[in-house]
Amino acid sequence: MQYRRFGRCPWEASVLGFGCMRLPTLGEYAQINEPEATRMVHYAIEHGVNYFDSAYGYHGGNSERFLGRALQGGYRQKVKLATKSPTWLLNAPEDFDRYLNEQLERLQTDHIDVYLLHGLNHERWQKLVQMDVLARAERALADGRIGHLGFSFHDKFEAFKEIVDAYPGWVMCQIQYNYMNEEEQAGTRGLEYAAAKGLAVVVMEPLLGGRIANPPAAVQAVWDRAPRRRSPVEWALQWLWNKPQVTLALSGMSTMEQVQENIALADASATNLLTAEELAIVAQARDVYRGLCPIPCTNCKYCMPCPNGVDIPRNFAIYNEGVMYNQEKGARWAYQQVPEAARASACIQCRECEDKCPQKIPISEWMPRVHEALG
Repeated sequence: MQYRRFGRCPWEASVLGFGCMRLPTLGEYAQINEPEATRMVHYAIEHGVNYFDSAYGYHGGNSERFLGRALQGGYRQKVKLATKSPTWLLNAPEDFDRYLNEQLERLQTDHIDVYLLHGLNHERWQKLVQMDVLARAERALADGRIGHLGFSFHDKFEAFKEIVDAYPGWVMCQIQYNYMNEEEQAGTRGLEYAAAKGLAVVVMEPLLGGRIANPPAAVQAVWDRAPRRRSPVEWALQWLWNKPQVTLALSGMSTMEQVQENIALADASATNLLTAEELAIVAQARDVYRGLCPIPCTNCKYCMPCPNGVDIPRNFAIYNEGVMYNQEKGARWAYQQVPEAARASACIQCRECEDKCPQKIPISEWMPRVHEALG
């Protein structure tokens, strides 16, 4: 296993972190297959993985409970344990401590090594500032319930920079990042900015939720032309580990085979491992993926608000990703999460949006097709 310094902390983390959001289940998301998941966790620890990441809501709240049980018998002392405060549930300053204490009990530990404010964006951050949640976190740091404080993030770079600069006590940040997302959310700018500030950068969604693990034929043809053969998973992970600013990549592993494969890849990782030619191949794969995007929507939102309440960019994004990544089932599920009044089916073909669209997309023609495919 390869290790990297965890920001300003006096310890090193394995470059592969174990994300406990997609553990094997017995059918229902909240029902973890504990014997198999425990076997996977123990195997990972015995092969050098020392960073485990959970959150209050993962697996319906059972991820933390499971992890508390799985780390008994001396395993807890071998790892750095990270979990996250459910920031959307914090409505008063005392809620911070109430949830933290509940999480400590769930995890069967007296301290959490890395505690994150979960899913920050500009609006949520402002709410936490108004409640002075950082003062509560400082007290938890002082009394030892928390070892280090960080945050996970989903918003634009400007909001990311604002949060990084707002508090000198951050030790780490967690961002969505992969070779398809260099310019989205915090992106490469955020990665480099946080690292320059001395923060550890933990990467989530290195495989874009598994979307880039099983590519369509056109993308696989790019990988097949590479002088050195690698699996799509290896290309994605080595692209991340190639960057010295990346501290570790979290993988939400669901099978023992994934654990074993990812550990082998982590063992062979290094910064600046990929050649210029290989980096160009990754860029080609990204371009091919983007070329598969059927609707040229850039999410500029000039078409919004729709007078009938349709969330035009969201409908297009779900449809595009379903096509690009061969994720028809996942796209249908995502479409069902859109409020019915905001789905493509609510479009009345008024065409008001089309005059505003800089890409000149025939939105009123696409909406019925989106609903037909996803509804």
